[in-house]
Amino acid sequence: MIGIKAAAAALLLLAPYVQPDTTSLHQLVTNGTLLESHGVVPTCDVCDSEVVTVSPGSKTPLATTIPIGYSAGELASAYHLPDASVGVAGTVAIIDGGGYPALESDLATYRSRFKLSPCTKANGCLEVVDYQGGPPIVPDGSDLEKELSVETALDVEMVSAACPSCKIALVQAPTRDFYLTSAHGSAQSVPDIARAVDVATRLGASAVSMSFGYPSTKDINAGSVSTVFAHPGIAFVASSGDSGYEGSVHGYWPQNLPGVIAVGGTALYMSGNGFTATSWDGAGSSCETDLPAAHGQPAAVAALCAGHRATTDVSAVSDPGTGVAVYNSYDVGGWFVAGGTSAAAPIIAAMYARAGHTSRVDGPNTLYAAPAGAFTDVTLGQNGPPHACQSQLCMAGKGWDGPTGVGTPNGLAGF
Repeated sequence: MIGIKAAAAALLLLAPYVQPDTTSLHQLVTNGTLLESHGVVPTCDVCDSEVVTVSPGSKTPLATTIPIGYSAGELASAYHLPDASVGVAGTVAIIDGGGYPALESDLATYRSRFKLSPCTKANGCLEVVDYQGGPPIVPDGSDLEKELSVETALDVEMVSAACPSCKIALVQAPTRDFYLTSAHGSAQSVPDIARAVDVATRLGASAVSMSFGYPSTKDINAGSVSTVFAHPGIAFVASSGDSGYEGSVHGYWPQNLPGVIAVGGTALYMSGNGFTATSWDGAGSSCETDLPAAHGQPAAVAALCAGHRATTDVSAVSDPGTGVAVYNSYDVGGWFVAGGTSAAAPIIAAMYARAGHTSRVDGPNTLYAAPAGAFTDVTLGQNGPPHACQSQLCMAGKGWDGPTGVGTPNGLAGF
């Protein structure tokens, strides 16, 4: 895959840069019509993120000098979050790949733009280690590494939006683990990811955010790599995927595990000061036939999968057409719009850490025991063709459904 920045540079050789009309573009985001005139490109082989591009079919990001996606304040309003000073300053660990020399400065740009307090290594808010607990990965400047920095920027900035006071611990796995080839597949990558998760737990994470998914097998699901999630008291959060309804399959690891919170996705629309959501047609959902029901998942939900693990558990904004604002200078060179369930996972992980009740968390158990009104039910939309699925597994409706789980957050009461 050609690097996102390299593709943008190639375009610049052909035509002078013209600053887009950012006000109009923001309106396209809020009313859900952005992708009528723009395209999307995935970030990496296993990443559940998508970047909006300058036109349909293009690989060049729609880069701007000011943000046009949803801001931190707009996301806080959409999910009825309290003032930034309210909540517990927990630690959110993020598992991502490759070196990222501009991480701290890019994060500073995002937080400054949206009037969030600084989060730096010097003030103890930001920590970066490699997947073995050592120093950060030394950047190699490759196109693949730069692409992965787009995913990392999305993750750290969404944690910042949902929990401005949270500490952020970035655990970096090798770049190779996020690009599956004939020589390097899930069997080689998953052990490195498991090591990274173990490091995250040892760093004292309240929640661990994972915006990726690896094709699973019985050996992976039941193997020692999956035992790293056997830590009640830590919210392990993973994106559900961006391929829509998968049916009854060996799903994607680690979101398929009973002790991991699988986060689905919605489109998010703003009208005036109000927000509404529908299920995103790309949000992943499935039945994991290898595994039992998720921890705390009601019998009626598991019954839709013959007693097996049904995904997802909860959801947040994911549709790139109604995407979030992200800043990245290492690859994109400015502000861009991103989506995918990769955006939703760190938002949810941050809310777990901010609510401060992870001592009672064991997988998604507390979501299903949350008080009435803690989540906003999403009742419209679907993530699979009607002829292939006509059940809650792929169609939004009253109560739990596959694309959006129990719904979207209404404050912190559900965490």
